[in-house]
This record gives sequence, structure tokens and C-alpha cells, in this order.
Amino acid sequence: MIIALENAKAELNGFTDRVRDLGSALHIDSLREQATLLEEKSQSSEFWNDQTKSTQALQTLKQLKDKIAAYDALRQRLEDTLTMTEIAIEENDESMTDEILADVQWIRREEDKQRIEILLSGQYDKNNAILSFHPGAGGTEAQDWAQMLYRMYTRWGESHGYTVKLADWLDGDEAGIKSATIIIEGRNAYGFLKSENGVHRLVRVSPFDASGRRHTSFASVEVMPEFDDEDNSIVLRDEDLEITAHRSSGAGGQHINKTDSAIRIVHIPTGIVVGCQTERSQLQNKETALKMLKSKLMEIKEREKLERIEDIQGTKVNIEWGSQIRSYVFMPYTLAKDTRTNYEETDIQAVMDGEIDGFINAYLKMTAHQS
Repeated sequence: MIIALENAKAELNGFTDRVRDLGSALHIDSLREQATLLEEKSQSSEFWNDQTKSTQALQTLKQLKDKIAAYDALRQRLEDTLTMTEIAIEENDESMTDEILADVQWIRREEDKQRIEILLSGQYDKNNAILSFHPGAGGTEAQDWAQMLYRMYTRWGESHGYTVKLADWLDGDEAGIKSATIIIEGRNAYGFLKSENGVHRLVRVSPFDASGRRHTSFASVEVMPEFDDEDNSIVLRDEDLEITAHRSSGAGGQHINKTDSAIRIVHIPTGIVVGCQTERSQLQNKETALKMLKSKLMEIKEREKLERIEDIQGTKVNIEWGSQIRSYVFMPYTLAKDTRTNYEETDIQAVMDGEIDGFINAYLKMTAHQS
């Protein structure tokens, strides 16, 4: 056990330089100055004259404080654990070994997490994320796979402290879903989840096949940033919108209102369809659906580098073989492998329970090296 403590000490000493470098990469001293200035401004009598600006300033202040607190907690935990390890070795005390090794593991994960967040420098990375799920061809099998992905990302969001809101849900014919949309709210939600946009492939023995044959299914995950209400770069004209109200449907439980308050909007020029059925009123559902439509149009406009919203053409993703970003294999072995980064995990159940940080981090590191 003393050997384990010596190894822990060596790793902690290595982290001392890494955490110092992390502080430089975060520009931690500059962040402290910014936080102090904003704190002083928030105390002034004129601060609340502009409600919108003051609210944004307080959000920025909170984000700065959270980032500073996270870094300070990491640095303090490193110092405390290193001191504890040195004492344990000096006194030949093995009773603290388990606690020290747990602290080392926490430090390792937290340092990697904060280093990854430095890579989130995209214009919309800090925004909320809107995720839509669509099954490919294959009927019930593909619809069940789309629901499994819905569950996976919901679990990921909840385990990371994000707020996950169901916006739209359309039941499958026998099982699964024909479509669903969730909004994951919290800092950097889009920055992390943008890597998940694309087609996902499943290989398994189908629970819907009485003969127990192996099936391959596809489903797409569409990821967009949610844009602020203040962003006026997308203007929706009434004559371009086909808005219909209908009765909510689906397995959303208490989140689904069984009234005619659900809204579906077709953007006629592009054929893009959005819907919302989980808010309390038809008006709220309409507002949320319009925000989703704006986000979808903005995302396409940015991705295609278009000058005008009128230049957007409806695009259809081929949800089929050869276009997948990741494969999930349940039989004859278990493996989840990303085709872009080659990152893989063999614990398929953990992946389906939302443990996908390895895939996200590998993608962020890859794109950082490419830029």
C-alpha cells in the first residue's frame, strides 16, 4: 500500500505543474479582475437602469465566479491531498490510502474537465442545446433505437446538472418514437453536445424479431444551439409559416398536456417542421416552437455560411449505412465506436446510461488540433 501512496505522490507532483498551466490557459487572474469589476458595477445605483443589460451582466458574473471557484477548488484539493499523502508516507500510515486514491481520481477528472472547457470557444458553445431525434428506415426497430438515444442524452444532461426539458414527442407505431425534441439548458450545453450531431447506428438482436435475428438500425440526432430572444438576425414572416394546433400525444406523462394546445409549425420556404406540446398553453407552445425554428434556421445559415435566410434550402440527412458518426454494437460483442475519432468504449450499458464524455472530449480535442 505504501507503493500506492508513492505512486499517488508522483502523480500529484505532476499535477502541480499541470494545474498551474491550466490557470494560465484559463487566464485566471484576468477572470478575477473581470469578476471584481462586474461586482463593483452591480453595486452602483445606475446598474438596474437597463434591465436587459443588468441581467446579462449578472449572468456573466455568475459564470466567472463559477469558473474561478472550480479552479480554486481544484488547486486547493491538490494541495491538501499532496500534503496528506506526504504525511501518510512519512508516518507509514496506510489508513488514508483509499481516501487519497479517491482524491487523486477526482483531481484527474476535474483537471481534464476544466482543460476540455477551454476548447469551448465557439460563438454559440455557451448556449443551451436543442436535440431532435429521428428514426431511420426500419419501422419499430429504428423507432425504438431513436427512443434509446433520447434516453441516453437525457441521462447525460441530468447527470451533468443540466435542466432537460421535453419539447415535443410523437409516439412510434408499436414502440419507440417517430420523433422527439428536448432542450438541455445550462452553460456550454451546446459546446459539449455539438459533437453528437449526426447519424447513430445500432447492431443488436432485435427484441421485436421472434426469430432472434440480428438487426442494424439507424437514427439521427440533430443538435442546434438555442439562440437568445435578443438575436434579431433571423426574421420570420407570417406568410412563410403554416401553424397548426393539435392534441398532444405521446408518452411524456405529466409533461404532456392532453389538450389541443400542441403547436406544429412548417416553414414553407424550406419545409422545416418544428413542434412543441409540453408548455402550459398554446401561446407558450407557439413561442417555444418559433424559438426552435429560429435556432434551426440560424444553425443552417451559419453552417452553410449563407448571407441571407432566403438562401436556405431544406436539407435531408440520409439516415442510413455509411453516413453514421458512431456505431453501437450489442451482439456478438459490446462496443461503441466513433467513426471520426476512433474513440471507443466496451461498456455499452454505461454508454446507453449517458456516460458519453469520452466521445465528446475526444471530438473536442480532435477539432481543436484541426483548427
